[in-house]
Amino acid sequence: MKEQDIKEVIKERYGKIARGEVTFCCPSCGPTVADQSLAVGYSAEDLELVPESAVLGLGCGNPTALADLQEGETVLDLGSGAGIDVFLAAKKVGGSGRVIGVDMTEDMVAQGRVLAEQHGFPNMDFRLGYIEQLPVDAGTVDVVISNCVINLTPDKLASFKEVHRVLRPGGRILIADLVTAGDLPPDVRASAAAWADCLAGAMGKEAYLETIRRAGFSEVTVVSEFPYEAPGMDERLRGKIISVKVRAVKGQ
Repeated sequence: MKEQDIKEVIKERYGKIARGEVTFCCPSCGPTVADQSLAVGYSAEDLELVPESAVLGLGCGNPTALADLQEGETVLDLGSGAGIDVFLAAKKVGGSGRVIGVDMTEDMVAQGRVLAEQHGFPNMDFRLGYIEQLPVDAGTVDVVISNCVINLTPDKLASFKEVHRVLRPGGRILIADLVTAGDLPPDVRASAAAWADCLAGAMGKEAYLETIRRAGFSEVTVVSEFPYEAPGMDERLRGKIISVKVRAVKGQ
């Protein structure tokens, strides 16, 4: 599939999720979006801190739990959706900090902006844009987080280079994502639905880590990993999809 076609399929799918037309979630499964969020690492206490409309059951981890966010830091969330991780990060960095959410889906950005205003978070900023061309100035961010999003882009190296560009020297990333162990069937790789499902675009684990290094990062570390499986998954994919959380640093 062409890159623009992939993006259009993904935007359409996540636009429907933002509008409440479907309740499909990226890598997790459960009867409710709260159950889906709990299954990938959010706590009940986390969900109580976030507006209900920001919890969409998306993601493959809880990056804010492992990013060691500090008061006063500037945080960028890639593929922020309606803002669950933006809200959690804003709580951690406080009024002296700032959190920027970037998403390519207009409905997600609009929803995040409304929620931020309704709930009194002036230190939040939701921006429309692609992670391969971030609408963020160079060297202005302390921490970049992301939750099952980079697998959706066909150009992961460009995305990580953009992350490196916007970070200050010594800045860090904590990325939750899906990677692969072994080759995926060609028909899955070519499937628009599998791209939107966060599967077709997943990169091999070692290639993924090497891509982060090629973008200029050091201290690239897998913080945690576990096999990803979901009810109804294609049997050919079982054992081949891995949920990982990766930390890395932009050198001084």
